Amino acid sequence: MSAAADIANGSVHLPAEPKLDGAAFDDATVDTPISVGESSDASETSKLRMILQLVKKCFGVSDIANMRLSLPSVLLAPVPNLEYWSYTDRPDILASVNDSPDPFDRMLSVLRFVFSKDLKFIRGGVCKPYNSVLGEHFRCHYRVPALPNPPEPQFVPKSYLHIPTPAARSEGSSLRSFGSWKSGQREKPASISQLSSQLENVVIMEDGLELNGEEAQIVFITEQVSHHPPMSSYYYEVVDRGIQLSGVDQIAARLSGASVRIAPGDKNKGLFIKLTSGPGEGEEYHVTHPIAAVNGLLTMRLYASITDSVIVTCRGGKDGKLLRAIIEYKDEGWIGKPQRAVEGVIHTYDPDSVEQEEWRKVKHVPLDRHLARFEGAWDKKINWRRASESDWRPLIDLSTLSLVPKIVRPLPEQLHNESRRFWKDVTENLNKKNYNEATACKLRIEQSQRDIAAERKRKGVHFTPVYFDKDIEDGRSRLNDDGRKAIMEEIERARTGSRSASR
Repeated sequence: MSAAADIANGSVHLPAEPKLDGAAFDDATVDTPISVGESSDASETSKLRMILQLVKKCFGVSDIANMRLSLPSVLLAPVPNLEYWSYTDRPDILASVNDSPDPFDRMLSVLRFVFSKDLKFIRGGVCKPYNSVLGEHFRCHYRVPALPNPPEPQFVPKSYLHIPTPAARSEGSSLRSFGSWKSGQREKPASISQLSSQLENVVIMEDGLELNGEEAQIVFITEQVSHHPPMSSYYYEVVDRGIQLSGVDQIAARLSGASVRIAPGDKNKGLFIKLTSGPGEGEEYHVTHPIAAVNGLLTMRLYASITDSVIVTCRGGKDGKLLRAIIEYKDEGWIGKPQRAVEGVIHTYDPDSVEQEEWRKVKHVPLDRHLARFEGAWDKKINWRRASESDWRPLIDLSTLSLVPKIVRPLPEQLHNESRRFWKDVTENLNKKNYNEATACKLRIEQSQRDIAAERKRKGVHFTPVYFDKDIEDGRSRLNDDGRKAIMEEIERARTGSRSASR
């Protein structure tokens, strides 16, 4: 019997408890985190005082992320870390990367996904979610209209799916700091539950015309697989479109002046987009991560900046030229308004040579390898042109795009270690601004984790992930049997149109 059939007849039982055995994953040995005293004072003066204390304690620490940064409740956003650090703010664009029969067009589609995957940092700024605990997991799905894909150069995604921002945020919000932008002014943030409730009535348009009724389903699962260093494995699948995305999240963070420099950790090799069927069958796109910074610590006006380069490498696939792209983020000047400038190139490469490994900036690539150039601002418009042409064409306009909400099972149906259920009491109290009670709930969780870690140490056992294999040396995550069952369950929910408890 298939996994889908097992789920349909209720015979699948997913594990509710993390496993304990002798696996090589680092256990949750709880050290003393970098922290300051908890406070219920939510005034700006009090917040600034706490930030200054944290900054002082972080000086000289080589990796803040590995030491664990424990913020007071009043400085936390009411969202679990595993839900916050996802790469599908525009899942409809991910779902389109395997539509075209032309490898060049597929590379353009992957670039659109790369620019749109972290739209949250453009729309709502930066926030600090809860620290994930070992064995915590999060799963969800999306149902979005399929993007049209006529031959280039006409195709460019616009506001295909725009979800209006309500006037007020509900008590059940998970993302306090997220909202939409209009004419350069931030609107009042909306909760994910409010956004999702409007999916049934959303107007889907392209150049003034309604799109067809074709729909794409995307499913997602992620699990905290290590505590030292903090790491999570994640997996996406675009149902019936031959698209899988996997990877391992781990960051290294260091205080630099009044900002926090964030880089990928040793196990974080980037995102891996695998095409298993369709036009691009056999291709895998490897997308590296850039170096970023969280700025504005001393003013509490947090914003992100990006430096370095992102490399997108296409491997495998059918006959034809192999393609590679460089996205070069420009350094910001010390004076003046941030420009958030970006430029890049799509070029051919020789898989039997290592020469291209040194090409990390546009100027490094020989002109005879150029297929196309692109440039613009990574929070606004980006245009592209072929190397043989002078006319620029639109690649993507991020200023027109809104976040797409996740569809998540109701809390009573979730396992005890699923993120929203696990952090439910903290989230509810933060949304109600009951900071003392939120702090008490948070401290109970932290002490419980210390007790669990001590018990594991006493028994001499290590944590084994529930949904993922422990082998992550190449940066790819791999589902185990329970992980595949969980994904099949989420696929069934996506297909049957379950929209309950989305927020």
